[in-house]
Amino acid sequence: MDLNDEGSHFELKEIQTLSGHTDRVWSLAWNPATGTDDTQPVIASCSGDKTVRIWERSALTRSWDCKAVLEETHTRTVRSCTWSPSGKLLATASFDATTAIWENVGGDFQCVSTLEGHENEVKSVSWNASESLLATCSRDKTVWIWEVMPGNEFECASVLQGHTQDVKMVKWHPTMDILFSCSYDNTIKVWAEDDTGDWHCIQTIVSGHSSTVWAISFNAEGNKMVTCSDDLTLKVWEADIEGMRSGDDQVLWKHISTLTGYHDRTIFSVHWSREGIIASGAADDAIRFFVESKDSAVVGPSYRLLLKKEKAHDMDVNVVQWSPGENRVLASASDDGTIKIWELATNST
Repeated sequence: MDLNDEGSHFELKEIQTLSGHTDRVWSLAWNPATGTDDTQPVIASCSGDKTVRIWERSALTRSWDCKAVLEETHTRTVRSCTWSPSGKLLATASFDATTAIWENVGGDFQCVSTLEGHENEVKSVSWNASESLLATCSRDKTVWIWEVMPGNEFECASVLQGHTQDVKMVKWHPTMDILFSCSYDNTIKVWAEDDTGDWHCIQTIVSGHSSTVWAISFNAEGNKMVTCSDDLTLKVWEADIEGMRSGDDQVLWKHISTLTGYHDRTIFSVHWSREGIIASGAADDAIRFFVESKDSAVVGPSYRLLLKKEKAHDMDVNVVQWSPGENRVLASASDDGTIKIWELATNST
């Protein structure tokens, strides 16, 4: 179905609500190695209840069930969780100032490493594409890069200072070892390693958002980035990806579009699907979907609202994440303590 076919009507169908957490659900992550032809999809979720839950869809009933509860490791809220690209390891970041690394050993999840160093709450964790580096960020205003060593050892490779406030998210570029961070200081920073092995900031995007930047997501090609903010806008940025690949660290991310007027509360989460649909989750309990508009009258790319799902949750939507395996399947999580699985379906008229 063509996303730009104005005759197509989309609806967001709720497939299932996953209940079990006893406090707000801050984040979730699809295991990228699951949901293929021979494996059922798996999701990790993390919460203010200090636990991480592992959910798996049954091949028989197609129903999602909680397969494991990872507890008694973090002593405070678990704010962020993310699987390694191979799906073998799960990293969880907590307000207890630690990041835990979990491994699935014969169906039993074990904490195989604990990363310590941040002064206070760890807000986000991200693996690079080759699984050789892990990044974390904190309310202590720093971004840490960890080198993944043999035997589940993690060594701090760099402590990046530059943000002047709480760092909300770190995100590696999908194909290159370039790191992005966004902060309560309203900026986005781009970090890269130089020839001597030192990490440094190669760009600070200061002229973009006018309030806290909450999240970052990349398109499938990796040449565009979307960010969301407390300023009620989504902004799209573009860079010369070939120039970056050739090692030109003078390549800058440039602002190409602002999606404004669609949100009236803070936008906490944004995620770009493989086929180019941008999903947002916000403090007004709604989930919205945007696609690039083929408007020839507009110079440069513009985006239009494809669908708004009012009352997707009973409270703030903290995260939206597209499935890596199935097109147009989305998971969301909320302050209401639930995770929901959705399908963006066409309702042709």
